[in-house]
Amino acid sequence: MPRLLASALQLRRDPRMLKLPPYLSLLCILAGVAWLFLLPLDQYSRRTYISENALLPGQVHTYFGGSDQNVFRAYKHEANELVGKSNAEFNDKLEPIIKGIGLKTARQNFTYHAAGQTFSGENLYAILQAPRGDATEAIVLVAAWENVKGETNRNGIPLALTLLRYFKRWSLWSKDIILLITPDSIAGPQAWVDAYHDAHDPARVSSLPLKSGLLQGAIAIDYAQEGRFDSVHIVYDGVNGQLPNLDLINSIVNIAGGQMGIGVALQEMWHHDNGYPDRLRTMLRGMLKQGLGLASGPHSSFIPYHVDAVTLRPFGEGWQDEMALGRVVEGSFRSLNNLLEHLHQSFFFYLLMQRERFVSIGTYLPSAMAVAINFTIMAIALWVKSGQPAEVTTPKSKTETPAPATAERDLFLPLGVVTLIQSLAIIPLYLFNHVPESALTPLFLAFTLLNTLLPPTLAHLLATSNTTLQQYHLIQSFSLLLLGMFLSSLATLNFSLALITGLLAAPLSFVRPYRSTAAKVAVSVLLNAVSPTAVVLAAAAYWGTDVTTVLREAAVGWHVCGTYSPVVVYPRHAQ
Repeated sequence: MPRLLASALQLRRDPRMLKLPPYLSLLCILAGVAWLFLLPLDQYSRRTYISENALLPGQVHTYFGGSDQNVFRAYKHEANELVGKSNAEFNDKLEPIIKGIGLKTARQNFTYHAAGQTFSGENLYAILQAPRGDATEAIVLVAAWENVKGETNRNGIPLALTLLRYFKRWSLWSKDIILLITPDSIAGPQAWVDAYHDAHDPARVSSLPLKSGLLQGAIAIDYAQEGRFDSVHIVYDGVNGQLPNLDLINSIVNIAGGQMGIGVALQEMWHHDNGYPDRLRTMLRGMLKQGLGLASGPHSSFIPYHVDAVTLRPFGEGWQDEMALGRVVEGSFRSLNNLLEHLHQSFFFYLLMQRERFVSIGTYLPSAMAVAINFTIMAIALWVKSGQPAEVTTPKSKTETPAPATAERDLFLPLGVVTLIQSLAIIPLYLFNHVPESALTPLFLAFTLLNTLLPPTLAHLLATSNTTLQQYHLIQSFSLLLLGMFLSSLATLNFSLALITGLLAAPLSFVRPYRSTAAKVAVSVLLNAVSPTAVVLAAAAYWGTDVTTVLREAAVGWHVCGTYSPVVVYPRHAQ
């Protein structure tokens, strides 16, 4: 054993050992990416299944239809007359209709300020008290007047009213049913659900005069298209990458696809052949939306409060009508009505790649962790390297004399530089979330220029201040250590954001103080190409939009929904 320990100590001091970390780091990055591309295979993914047996999806006969279609047409006629009217006008029109059904109604005002704009409106909601319940639990039916694309929900509002009138006739409900009609799909639902849980700012959002019990689930109807449809698109992405319980999605898939014969699509994959390319595209689209962390529909605001919610959006041209979508909602509500406790048995962390195929967190998490570990490996290697003393050459014999085993580390300058650079991230975080929309593009261009000039300027200042090689190593070591630590923690909360950030920051692991001018220029170009400003420009060009729109949506997400993606992006910018 003593000989083994002695050999290990000698191996640790072997200078050849410090040549391995860059290769190990690169191996971790490649392994993380390769693992990601293996996930769509049958060997690494699983078929979906219902964990909560009490749901019993598709086991009941739905009766919505028949004469209810005439009621729907009458409500649609009323809704069509309200197109182009103000929020208060259509609430004034809809409130007597809901009261005529025999329900209590209430209104709620809200006002948000973001990017120099004001997002204000008035929510209208009603509560159907369960004949067999005690007002301790509730299910929410949401219908926004405008969807996230700005389209009028011409069929969604009338269908929600028709369903509420239909539900009123049944005595089987053990949970209250809340109808929520909002002027938009982002601010309105967020204001209502915040106030429902008493987590709102009274200066911006009014309190709710009427409440029910604990929210067990929510389903939003986004039926803006005219005419019949072919399939239903299930939108399930929540704020900050949070997802609803997988049992809710599986139940709707079972009801729509198995019982009603309606096609189901995910992540805007309108045609899915269940092959590897389509599985991979579905998974990557889901990861991109999860990484952005923005609200994708009225349902997104409910998920942070552990209320499982989805948005149903019909698409395509087929023979299915509004009654078919109504029966899907009825079947889903009947399943949620069966619950004896909150959904908890299935998965909250998953990646869907087809409506009946998914991978859980235990399968996909190693991908992000491998990318995060590469930063930690390089941080440890640079720390060890910074402790190695410089070899001293005597002028007489010209022979190299070994110095002491470990050199004393000067930590003041490296810690100061890293703390200063990380603290500077507060400046863009504040400015981009508080300046008016008209100033977003000029401010972005200014920060793009600053992002290009500041690194070489800082490097020149460090070089002229007689910064030692050890201090360079320590600065990079502390930066990579923080990056690896944060990404490892973030991966358990928002896997996609951690993986995307880690891959874009991967070149930082291999940056060194180069003497060659060509090497310095090449590294500078590479780092600027993967910087957040360049990524935002590339994303805006890819989606055919402008930078102002991207930054405005980020500011709205920050102020209205509490999106924390900017907190990750701007410190990454400082790296």
